[in-house]
Amino acid sequence: MLDQLLAKKSPRAIAEDIEGPALRRTLGPWGLTALGIGAVIGGGIFVITGQAAADHAGPAIIISFVLAAICSGFTALCYAEFATMIPVSGSAYSYAYATLGEVAAWFIGWNLVLEYGVSASAVAVSWTGYFLSLLDHFGIHLPPALTNAPLDYVNGHLVATGALFNLPAVAITLALTWVCYVGIRESTGANMAMVILKVSLILIVIVVGARYVDPANWHPFIPEQQGPDKYGWSGILRGAAMVFFAYIGFEATSTAAQECKNPQRDMPFGTLASLAICTVLYIAMAAVLTGLLPYTQLGTDEPVVTAVRAHPQLVWLRWLVEVGALIGLSSVVLVMIIAQPRIFMIMGRDGLLPKVFTRIHPKHRTPHINTVITGIGIALMAAVFPLNVLGDLVSMGTLIAFCAVCGGVLLLRRTAPDLPRTFRVPWAPVICTCGILSCLVLLGTMSWYNWTLMVAWTALGFVLYFGYGYRHSRLRAR
Repeated sequence: MLDQLLAKKSPRAIAEDIEGPALRRTLGPWGLTALGIGAVIGGGIFVITGQAAADHAGPAIIISFVLAAICSGFTALCYAEFATMIPVSGSAYSYAYATLGEVAAWFIGWNLVLEYGVSASAVAVSWTGYFLSLLDHFGIHLPPALTNAPLDYVNGHLVATGALFNLPAVAITLALTWVCYVGIRESTGANMAMVILKVSLILIVIVVGARYVDPANWHPFIPEQQGPDKYGWSGILRGAAMVFFAYIGFEATSTAAQECKNPQRDMPFGTLASLAICTVLYIAMAAVLTGLLPYTQLGTDEPVVTAVRAHPQLVWLRWLVEVGALIGLSSVVLVMIIAQPRIFMIMGRDGLLPKVFTRIHPKHRTPHINTVITGIGIALMAAVFPLNVLGDLVSMGTLIAFCAVCGGVLLLRRTAPDLPRTFRVPWAPVICTCGILSCLVLLGTMSWYNWTLMVAWTALGFVLYFGYGYRHSRLRAR
């Protein structure tokens, strides 16, 4: 049985074993880059930055972003090499299938469900805060019972809030699900427009806000430690684990491999370019935010608005921030709804999920049933759970997947050295090892509560695997 659980699917077989109606190949290098930026620039820059600075790192949140970027950079190089060897939409799931075996592939695929699905829910929750702030300009106030989650995480416990559900988060999720349903061209076109708008607005905030920065707000740059994970270097590391949530999504480009015109050439470019652009924007925005307002006051649901509101000269900028945040957060949800159904599709083609997950719409050429399932699932989670429950859980699933990808590159260098690679990780033993170690360090900062949720999620996944996937695996049938 152990041999069957560890059975691997060769990279060539994964690349060739694509059956059924084909997805439409419309994406070039800049379309992929926009997809990555669309997935990355959102909740991190508009929400997590302020909370991580206030609760953990202080002005040294800039260092936290640098550390998270280094960890992501190691992994991005590994994703780029894998994408040229296995140009399919399975992302880390397919890469694990080729290197670690079926049971590990299922585990990684199940964590990708956590990454894409739950992160989209977390971002939809963030969207609500900026939407309500925008409505406030017009004197419109929605009932709190329809704008908050019925559950909250307080002092290590889930408690009832008395609210019904988060209606704005549900509405934006279902609207974007429809866009993803009708086609990849329409989805990526909408994403490209949103990326251009939100990056332009972010640059305006950075350039204008920099004129009102008070350097005194950066002192002390590393606040004195006040407890476990609160300021000091332990707080910086905890902040890095928290803002790592901001970086997830650059690898979403790999889920669009089968809709890319030239994946061997364009996938590495899109993955690495999107990560580099987003890192520069994150660090610049973190510096401006902590310079505009003392870091202790940034722990709000809309920290950018909070920082701008503190300066009367920047009141006009509040409109741009709110519009930019709504556009930015919307594009993140959109890309996650694009990515998750394609993971389901590949897992279904391997027999680990029912065949219904493999269906492609005859007209739109999208995995339409998967898209509907994903959209409804994201909407339900966004309706019920708050951001502080969802954010860290997403980071954990992503870090585990990243470890597998970094280890997989090393394994394939030994087991399949002659496999064509149009992109190769430089100094692979060093880069891959550093990628694994940096992910493990960030995982080590997570709380016991997050680990409890992760164990429960993993247990549910293996119940599904042994209940269905193990018995229907196409690899085992062969």
